[in-house]
Parts: sequence; structure tokens; C-alpha cells
Amino acid sequence: MDSAPFQTTPDAARPAFSGLEHPKLSPARVGVVLSNLGTPDATNYWSMRRYLSEFLSDRRVIDYSPLFWQPLLQLVILTRRPFTSGRNYASIWNTEQDESPLLITTRGQAAAVAERARAAYGDRVLVDFAMRYGNPSTASVITGLRERGCERIVFFPLYPQYSAPTTATANDEAFRTLMAMKWQPSLRTVPAYHDDPLYIEALAQSVERIYAGLDRRPDLLVTSYHGMPERYLAEGDPYHCQCRKTTRLLHDRLGFAEGEVVVTFQSRFGPEEWLKPYTVEEVARLARAGKKRIAVMAPAFSSDCVETLEEINGEIRHAFEAAGGEEFVYVPCLNEDTAHIDMMMSILGRELAGWV
Repeated sequence: MDSAPFQTTPDAARPAFSGLEHPKLSPARVGVVLSNLGTPDATNYWSMRRYLSEFLSDRRVIDYSPLFWQPLLQLVILTRRPFTSGRNYASIWNTEQDESPLLITTRGQAAAVAERARAAYGDRVLVDFAMRYGNPSTASVITGLRERGCERIVFFPLYPQYSAPTTATANDEAFRTLMAMKWQPSLRTVPAYHDDPLYIEALAQSVERIYAGLDRRPDLLVTSYHGMPERYLAEGDPYHCQCRKTTRLLHDRLGFAEGEVVVTFQSRFGPEEWLKPYTVEEVARLARAGKKRIAVMAPAFSSDCVETLEEINGEIRHAFEAAGGEEFVYVPCLNEDTAHIDMMMSILGRELAGWV
């Protein structure tokens, strides 16, 4: 056996590559993507139809067989629902910027995190935001960060409680993007933060600020979470349990009396039984039971959106008042609150460890 040491081919003897040169590379950086649900580009029929078609075609959101679901969706639901949803969005649309509140707020959150990241890490960390449905798309943002030299990316779904139709589908889309890339960045996904102390503290402070400005204390605080079919719980989705844990920790932090904070679920869709109690029914029941003053908050939403600004502050408020309720107080989402940005930076500090 030849015992000569391994030798590389001299440069002069190596074959030429037809004059091709390696493309110029940007300095290696770490990217951060804040990911939210999404928004239509406008409130007109075709914009709403495109958005709803993408959203309701996601098998994580609607897991019925496409052979059954797609004809029903495309031929029945999407002929009417864009009009209804468009009116709902129009009622909360920012006409000056011609954008949805969710888009405006998520952009503001990304800008605040980017400013903090520059102070902490200089130009080594680039921050952007993406939407699972609509624009800016997850693929365009991850691709853009990779082109700017991000060899590592922290992907941060802005869902405190994990669920397959939110956190999982956001992560799916990020990994689908990587599947089409020649040179993939390394990717870390941020886990759910439903019990993070800074998240609970931010929620508690938001409640305390609202209560401090009221003449009379509400009888109850309703924590309204986005719903999902009950069978998801039996199939192993932890969302229901994480929602209840968030409310329990918030109750303990606020020091409220037993029973002064309740859990409900909103935004039911389709014929199945969803997680109960349904917010719109429960607030009416509370009013009839003599709870005339309530506050409602939505801990599952990181930004105010159509489900909070129109559904909670519209449909759910009306149900409470129609049943005899006298004072309905909406506690806004954390949005760009300083405590919320503090929480995001704390989580990112953990996830960036070893990378910067």
C-alpha cells in the first residue's frame, strides 16, 4: 500500500471553470424574522378572495380532504365570504396608509426590535418581518435576508400559544422556502412563550393600565382566545392547555379574586364543535347573570387585527350589550408596547446564543 501522504492537486494543474468566478458574498450575518398571520392587500373582492383562498387552502388550517373542501371553498365560500370579510376589514382599515392595522403594527414591532438589535449587536443582526399569508411573504423575506449575507436565521412566530394552524404552519412555510434554496441558511424556530414571565408581566401591565383609568372596576376579566375544533385537542395539539395556563398565570400575577378571570374562545368557523365556551355566547350569559361590567382581552394575538378590533370590539361587544351589559372595556393587544418589545428581545437573546 502506498504510504505517501495525501496531496492536493497543485493550483496550476487544476481544471479551469470556463472563466466563472465565485459570486461575491456579503459579510456573514444573522437574520431575525418576526412572523405573523397575514393580511389582505386591500378590502376589495379580489384582494380578499386571494387572501382567503391562500388562508383557507392551508391544510394546517382546514384539514378536510381537498377533494371535498376545494370545490366547496372555490365555488361556494369564496363567492360570498370576500364581501363579508371585506366589510369587516374596511371597518378597521387604516385609510391614510391604506394598510391593515396588523401590517402596520407588525412593521412597527420589527422596527423596534431592529433598533434594539443594532444597539446590542451592531450590524451583525438584521431584523425583518413576514406574513404567513399575503405580503410580505415568508419566502421573499427569508430569501432577501439570505441575499444580504444571513447564513443563520432565527424565525420567530408571534404566537404565544403553540397550535398547528398558527405556529406550525408558519414554520412549515419557512422550511418550504429553504427547500428551494441552493445554499440554505441555518434556521432556528422560536418555541411558544405562553408562560414566559416577561410575557405574563406585559399582559398584566396592560390590564393594570386600563383598570387604572376606569371609574369602576369591571366585574370580570374575559381572556378571549382564537378558537379551534375540539378534536385538535384530542389529536395532541397543546393550544387549549397553553391558553388556560396563560390565563392562570395572569390571574395569579394580577392577584385577582377566584373566578374574576375567565377563559373563552372566539372566531368559530364551520359546523364542528369548537373549544368552549364561545366568547360571543359567554359574554351574553354573563350579562344576563348580572355581570354588567366586563373587560375583554385577547392574549393569543400579538397585534390588534380584525379579530380584535372588529370581532371583539364589534360583534362580541354588541352581544354583551344586547343581553343587558352596561360597560364593555376592551384591553388592546400588546402591539408595540415597550414591555412587549422587552419580551421579544429577551427571547431573541436566548435564541441568538452561540450565533452572535
